[in-house]
Amino acid sequence: MTAEVLDRLAELGVKYLATRTVGVDHIDVAHAHELGLRVCNTGYPPEGVAEFAVMLMLIVLRRYKPTLWRQQVNDYSLGGLEGRELGRLTVGIVGTGRIGQQVARILGGFGSKVLGYDPYLSDAACAAGIEYVPLEELYRRSDVVTLHVPLTEENRGMVDAEAINQMRDGVVLVNVSRGELIDVAAVTSAIEFEKIGALAMDVFADEGGIYHESRVNDIIRNRDMAYLRQFPNVVLTPHMAFYTDTNVNSMVEQGVRGVIAMDEGPGSWASEV
Repeated sequence: MTAEVLDRLAELGVKYLATRTVGVDHIDVAHAHELGLRVCNTGYPPEGVAEFAVMLMLIVLRRYKPTLWRQQVNDYSLGGLEGRELGRLTVGIVGTGRIGQQVARILGGFGSKVLGYDPYLSDAACAAGIEYVPLEELYRRSDVVTLHVPLTEENRGMVDAEAINQMRDGVVLVNVSRGELIDVAAVTSAIEFEKIGALAMDVFADEGGIYHESRVNDIIRNRDMAYLRQFPNVVLTPHMAFYTDTNVNSMVEQGVRGVIAMDEGPGSWASEV
């Protein structure tokens, strides 16, 4: 939804724009407001994404990717596949909103120590078992770092070389938020030099036109994605953490409700942005 697209929508008399997504980084919201277009996003229960994030932690901690590769050629040896137990690790949650809090609740069942960082402190997050610490301390103390923040210009590339250097050797990094939160070159280098022990991402920078499409006969022009995918300790999934029956139904329903609410005026329900 570029400025040009929004201009044309305004010319056609469109007043409201509802996106069936939580993120709005694909919409030029400032320009929409200049045109008088009202914009709302949607939401869904946090359990689906939170469960997926914890699943990714388990997949890389138990070295499932190389295990699966070996089984394809009937190699059932155990060498190099020794894993770690999530309940004995400290997990740092960057972003303690609804999804971050649900991740903490799940990790509590495993027995993990849970640290959290967020500019906005939350009593609900503390009740979920999160111990708030400064970001630098979270990086220093965490065996696993998981990102649950929206993409903004302020946090774009927040996981860069400086941030990685503050992390523990062999840290596990999980990202189910937005690919642009990480500096791909810095993360790739940290994997090559084994500073990062494992990487699991459901999102990737410049994933548009790749994820959610069938590209089986095409040349994929995202070298970073292709290079990272070949590492045995890297798991990339195609932006599907949200994709559950509950969440899809919620997004559709709230998308429609948002348009109605914007039309009904102030005081009506809408996740307006």
